[in-house]
Amino acid sequence: MIAVRRYRPEDRIACAGVFHRAVHEGAAGHYDAAQRQDWAPSALPDPSRPDKLLHQSAWVAEEGGRITGFMSLMPDGCLDMAFVLPEVMGKGHAAALYDVLLAHARAAGMTRLTVQASEYSRRFLSRRGWRLDGMERLTRPGGVEFDRAQMSLDLTPC
Repeated sequence: MIAVRRYRPEDRIACAGVFHRAVHEGAAGHYDAAQRQDWAPSALPDPSRPDKLLHQSAWVAEEGGRITGFMSLMPDGCLDMAFVLPEVMGKGHAAALYDVLLAHARAAGMTRLTVQASEYSRRFLSRRGWRLDGMERLTRPGGVEFDRAQMSLDLTPC
């Protein structure tokens, strides 16, 4: 059974592992090795950088006592992080996290959510009513390029 709860500081290492596996294994069909390495160079968090999820609304999915995914929403309504383990892709973990995130956004009175989505998450969000606002090519400091989708979701009540 999938359980969703708030992110805690002690989840940082497990979430870094989820992120690394999601990028290197789950997204392997969408990105080449150089892109995946640039996106997620280590399975461990960088101890010199603060834990950004502590300053966002963030949740983890668990099954059998193991963290299987996480999602986070910035205070301005930007969906920042959304990753699940490759073996649970398509099994409801991301959907459970998304439902909690969306309920939180609505309860907080947000009227619009935004995201800079990878190809990896674009289809998931499109199926949930997110609109494609445009595409951009991002060039990272080492010269690695990524395409990402600017997307938004209108939460204004009908």
